[in-house]
Amino acid sequence: MFDKLMAAQQKADEIKKRLDTISVYGEVEGGKIRITATANKVITSVEIDEDFHKQSDKEELEELLLTAVNKALTQAEQVSAAEMQNMTKDMLGGLGGMFGQ
Repeated sequence: MFDKLMAAQQKADEIKKRLDTISVYGEVEGGKIRITATANKVITSVEIDEDFHKQSDKEELEELLLTAVNKALTQAEQVSAAEMQNMTKDMLGGLGGMFGQ
């Protein structure tokens, strides 16, 4: 049983490393603001179109940045959840013998 738990922990660590290599994006205004993050919910870049930046007021820009960040983080959460769900299926499949099934 301990071996199976250790294997599950190792698998979780592998997924976390893989999530660091998956990029997700949040865009608003047709890509004029683009946020890039990892599937581990780490923001890696913020891009704002220069002309759009010059034409926007502070409140509008702040609101759009929040929207773009939240879109990227939502996408990261979805990717992360899908990866964890796959790991759980694999793990439970491997643990099935422990419970007499």
